Amino acid sequence: MTVRRRDRAAAVKAGDRPDDMTDETGSTLLLTIFYGFLALVVILLVVAASSLYLERKRLLTLADGAALAAAEAYALDAVAVAPDGSTAPLRTELDSTAVRTAADAYLATAPHAALEELVVTRAASADGQSATVSLSAYWRPPVLTLVLPAGVPLEVTAVARSVFR
Repeated sequence: MTVRRRDRAAAVKAGDRPDDMTDETGSTLLLTIFYGFLALVVILLVVAASSLYLERKRLLTLADGAALAAAEAYALDAVAVAPDGSTAPLRTELDSTAVRTAADAYLATAPHAALEELVVTRAASADGQSATVSLSAYWRPPVLTLVLPAGVPLEVTAVARSVFR
């Protein structure tokens, strides 16, 4: 019996293994499937993140335009002349209702069909000189709508001011 053990140990030292230990059939297939799945998940995440970024930029651009339109929503008779020695000789006085009306009018004419459930959250003038417009919409992932069926709420705020020089 000791002879057999020595022969077996010599065979293992020489690199000869029994058949059940050298059979690696299918191991590269599993690695290929795993890395293919991992690559697909990374690609889908990059597509979703890019879509979210572009949707937010689109919403911010729309809010900027609405704020600019609202900042010029003053009547010419509302322009006040500042006292002598002031750095800004002419001042505008914005009304919150005029700001809201101008923002709504801008959004009615601006193309925004791609934005879902677009809502003007806030359109007002806090100081009488600047117009603040806040918009909200929902973003849904382009490929994996089963993961986030309700979407992700996006909200942006833009502030604009008209200045006479």
